[in-house]
Amino acid sequence: MKIGFIGLGNMAQAMIGGILTKGLYQKQDIIGSCKTEETAKRIREQFGIAAGTDNRKTADEAEVIVLAVKPIFLQEVITEIRDLITEKRKEKLVISIAAGRSTAWIEEMFAAPLRLARCMPNTPALVGEGCTCVCLKEDVTPQDKALVLSIMESFGKASILPERLMDAFIGVAGSSPAYVFLFIEAMADAAVAAGMPRKQAYEFAAQSVLGSAKLLLETGRHPAELKDMVCSPGGTTIAAVKVLEEKGMRAAVMDAVEACVNKAREV
Repeated sequence: MKIGFIGLGNMAQAMIGGILTKGLYQKQDIIGSCKTEETAKRIREQFGIAAGTDNRKTADEAEVIVLAVKPIFLQEVITEIRDLITEKRKEKLVISIAAGRSTAWIEEMFAAPLRLARCMPNTPALVGEGCTCVCLKEDVTPQDKALVLSIMESFGKASILPERLMDAFIGVAGSSPAYVFLFIEAMADAAVAAGMPRKQAYEFAAQSVLGSAKLLLETGRHPAELKDMVCSPGGTTIAAVKVLEEKGMRAAVMDAVEACVNKAREV
């Protein structure tokens, strides 16, 4: 069974790297296509897979087709490959990672029912630590479900959600790396103001965020409990937490996520 990527940008590259690292597919079983021969050549050299500029060749030869193009180009790509997919739709599984394009919209563009999964990975997938929401149409088989999850888990964690919760996922995970980067930058700026070299400030701030997240995931303890572990009576941490509460950090974060969710619903 071949897997084909239409679109070979950063997210597709993260997926291909994860798939090869986990041994889900061999190089000879992966095919890809993109707009330029320059990109295709770089992908061939980087991963050793077959890559070119012919989207129809990818759609025809692969049994699993990953639509990894930007949402603005998705309709154009579907129009180009539609007949090849619909003619053999019982033999092909389609996976879309295009933001803002629902399964209903995708099927409407194909003008036929499909074995279809809609997935939303976030940018930490680029370093093998992605968080991916997986929405499955009722047409997919148990084997399809297992395959989609194994692909998405090859570069991080993946969970199945009903499509109605996709916008909430975007708010809490899809867009949230940007919130975290702002937090890291702000902490590092404060450390620089206190005299620390910037490179070290970024490293300390980033490692603290990484370690804190890992501690929560691996212990399964409530965030409030872990926070209390750091806050000694009359200590430095509780003084900092007091300022964050006074400045409304919780409300600001909640408002930001809500704004993100609302925008996703509009889109």
